Amino acid sequence: MINETHDPSLKSWVTSANAAGSDFPIQNLPFAILRKVGTDEAWRSAVAIGDYALDLHGLQETGLIAAPALAACQQTTLNSLMALGPAAWSDLRSALSRLLAEGADCQDVVEPLLIPLNDVEYALPAVIGDYTDFYASIHHATNVGRLFRPDNPLLPNYQWVPIGYHGRSSSIRVAPQDFHRPLGQTRAAEQDEPHVGPCQRLDYELEVGVFVGAGNPLGQPVPLSRAEDHVFGLCLLNDWSARDVQAWEYQPLGPFLAKSFASTISPWVVTLEALAPFRAPWERAQGHPQPLPYLSSEPNREHGAIDMKLEVFLQTASMRDQQLAPERLSTGNFADSYWTVAQMLTHHTMNGCNLQPGDLLGSGTMSGAGPGSQGALIEITQGGKVPYELTNGETRTFLEDGDTVVMRASCAREGFVGIGFGEVVGTVLPCRTS
Repeated sequence: MINETHDPSLKSWVTSANAAGSDFPIQNLPFAILRKVGTDEAWRSAVAIGDYALDLHGLQETGLIAAPALAACQQTTLNSLMALGPAAWSDLRSALSRLLAEGADCQDVVEPLLIPLNDVEYALPAVIGDYTDFYASIHHATNVGRLFRPDNPLLPNYQWVPIGYHGRSSSIRVAPQDFHRPLGQTRAAEQDEPHVGPCQRLDYELEVGVFVGAGNPLGQPVPLSRAEDHVFGLCLLNDWSARDVQAWEYQPLGPFLAKSFASTISPWVVTLEALAPFRAPWERAQGHPQPLPYLSSEPNREHGAIDMKLEVFLQTASMRDQQLAPERLSTGNFADSYWTVAQMLTHHTMNGCNLQPGDLLGSGTMSGAGPGSQGALIEITQGGKVPYELTNGETRTFLEDGDTVVMRASCAREGFVGIGFGEVVGTVLPCRTS
């Protein structure tokens, strides 16, 4: 899985890509759909390199890369590229790496195709036909379950089944996203009847998004050994939740309006190949049941997890007015997921469900085992009972109007160059009641 594109000695002639701590060194090369900000130019595909985006539409016109996958990048979404499969993705990524590497003899042709990241705006990377949200953090499931079932927080199926539900793809947007606080029907414990009003318990959810690449025919399950062949790449996902709406509506069929008003993803999709150096062993804690055979394999145990640091920051309106930076609320790791990406995809298709290029899978809220690693305010504040105090003196139990949530992710391992995902940013606007 490791090849020349992961070489830690590899440098780029785009000097900002060589800076320590850059999210986008030459070892990353994530994909996005963008255009120059404030223009009506056509949306185009690009890869990130340092502080720039390389325009893949313009690159095709130079004739410098013969990889067939570059032709698939001439669309206004990445769906055609996603459909090609891992061999085509890898060929294109290798060609781009050689083109951008220090010493490449085509710098004078390629350099005019670089667009500063500060000068771009983004569209969704793909047409997302379907969206499935999983519940893959046992720590999150336990923390939330304990709020409602103190003596039995986990339901019997949790340790056996990758739990998920079919979400609403039409309300997924690319960061930065401003959205209005949702209106909903709720009923407090002390009330006899429900009422309609603005959500009072608005929350974020720190998730990892998984973009499906090549699909599978209807009726044909994807075995665990082939699951990652169907994964194009990963992004960050903030799957906002109206906790009070959800508490009233979710029995008996699960999330509905509490989850369909907004979901925000980061613009850049980091390929699974770029994440190869940061794979980690996956294992079950002692005393937990091992997965059933269709969800179990030696390769999945050896390197099915991804060592990916996840962070959540909050900036209130007051902090913004005072020019205070967002404050970090938590730090977690995707390696703590109870199920791997491959297991989630395999389980999704075991009944013959057909996934399609551009479909999005959400990991569910990612939380760790200890304090400071929770991926949602409902956990941090114990259901709103223990307000979180920010360093400027403000407190939060749930999100207030004007709050901006920033999520970041990065991967690091000794002997390799670290990579990042950029940010997913979202700001809460007042409820629109008319």
